[in-house]
Amino acid sequence: MEINILINKSKLEKRIEELGKQIEKDYQGKELVFVGILKGSVMFMSELAKNVKSNVELDFMDVSSYQGTQSTGTVTINKDIRNSIEGKNVILVEDIIDTGRTLTYVLEYLKQKNPNSIKIATMLSKPSRRVMELNVDYIGFSIEDKFVVGYGLDYNEKYRNLPYIGYIE
Repeated sequence: MEINILINKSKLEKRIEELGKQIEKDYQGKELVFVGILKGSVMFMSELAKNVKSNVELDFMDVSSYQGTQSTGTVTINKDIRNSIEGKNVILVEDIIDTGRTLTYVLEYLKQKNPNSIKIATMLSKPSRRVMELNVDYIGFSIEDKFVVGYGLDYNEKYRNLPYIGYIE
């Protein structure tokens, strides 16, 4: 299987640094809770948190809606966040937003936990695939409809460890 580079390592790092600075500016020293969607968001969330100077608490959810390369349309929460987010400023961190179904479900679920605010940060967005209307606050890159791997993104659990974003033809 051939993987073509879509976004190289240095371009990724530069953009994540810019997003971190924007989040820092928007929240000016307020404490934040990053809620990452496992497993894909781990690398992006880790690097993003390193670029935010204020205190950042990290928590995770494990949510499934994909089988192979296709969305099933059904969202299942396999692991919930561990700590309370009531009254806190939350940034929901995702690796990629495709149809928007999963994130819409998770967003509504987290709103029931009464956070002060929730914003969305994603490394990649595929606007051409969107079927749910979503307000995404921090977007690393908007990409065309390609199946992408690397930097946390996988194909059947492989290629997450690539230091760049690639696509499979």
